[in-house]
Amino acid sequence: MTPKFVTVNGRAYRWSERPLVVVCVDGCEPDYVNQAIEAGFAPWIASLNGSGTCLTADCVVPSFTNPNNLSIVTGVPPSVHGICGNYFWDAEAGAEVMMNDAKYLRTGTILAAFANAGAKVAVVTAKDKLRALLGHRLKGICFSAEKSDQVTLAENGVADALGLAGMALPSVYSAALSEFVFNAGVALLERERPDIMYLSTTDYVQHKHAPGTPAANAFTGMLDACLRRLDMLGATVVFTADHGMNAKTDALGRPNIVFLQDALDAWYVAGATRVILPITDPYVVHHGALGSYATVYLSMPAMRDDALRRIAAISGIELVLTRTEACARFELPEDRVGDLVIVAERLTVIGTSRHRHDLSGLTAPLRSHGGVSEQRVPLLANRPADALPSRRWRNFDAFDLGLNHLR
Repeated sequence: MTPKFVTVNGRAYRWSERPLVVVCVDGCEPDYVNQAIEAGFAPWIASLNGSGTCLTADCVVPSFTNPNNLSIVTGVPPSVHGICGNYFWDAEAGAEVMMNDAKYLRTGTILAAFANAGAKVAVVTAKDKLRALLGHRLKGICFSAEKSDQVTLAENGVADALGLAGMALPSVYSAALSEFVFNAGVALLERERPDIMYLSTTDYVQHKHAPGTPAANAFTGMLDACLRRLDMLGATVVFTADHGMNAKTDALGRPNIVFLQDALDAWYVAGATRVILPITDPYVVHHGALGSYATVYLSMPAMRDDALRRIAAISGIELVLTRTEACARFELPEDRVGDLVIVAERLTVIGTSRHRHDLSGLTAPLRSHGGVSEQRVPLLANRPADALPSRRWRNFDAFDLGLNHLR
């Protein structure tokens, strides 16, 4: 017998009679949607004003891909699920590592819980870095567009992802990578009719193109058409983002970068501090591993107050918090955060040392994310809601909204 509710991480989610598709559009600053609607590129999204549910929500800080995608699929913040960046200092291993391995995940996902309860579940993500985390203990379909030419029925739940999407293998640095995700999602809904589906894109377009530009509007138009197809197939569709996106340049289009490790090395003995940039991932061409959030490890606790004061005085720095302050404010796991957390203001990014960042791949003025200035994201659904609770909505309320509040 189908259960009426599935409880995950302290939340009860109602079993839906129609398929639920939760879409996470990477880097979708709300203005991408607003500008595309204004220009006539997103008629389906525009129609939700009156026929659906339109909210603005806060994402998790640091406003990066991994912590937010995992917050969305677990329904809880990083303090619970443990993924607080794309990259971190693993104290047990004594090394800087990617946070892609499911061993770093501290709780189960909504996806796996529904699959275990008998639901048919499908996940399609753009970049392979998320696949292991999103598919943790999932009995169902799970593959990435990036590695779609390597899928197997045993490993991924599908035998021919390229045929499913009707596309050739896309470049990881292209809008086509996200288009592949949507095409595969529509085909899966038509063919497999999953009860729960999660689609996650890449922010390649948003890193290169500001809201309202032709490329940005074309991307949002493609998104709009795919969401409309999912709607027409009878799914409940909830659309949100993992983070926003902002220009990180001066008035002449030059990158505004605080090279924090260089500054710390000038103030203290070399090796006394370690700057970790949680934005770091294998795909650095479009952002040069530069984001608006960093964490700093200090070799001696006595350095903390002096370092805090010095960093706070740097132009372009918005916040400098102790570990305790940052973890309380941003709901982060204390054992995976440095002694200090630094957040840059809206137009500034943080680097380590100048020589460690290759900006040669930047073919457009730098756009990036990571701070509180990229925290506001869309939270939209294609069905109206009964009286919604008056609360601070988060992007990780997407499954709660889709399963518990919509008609």
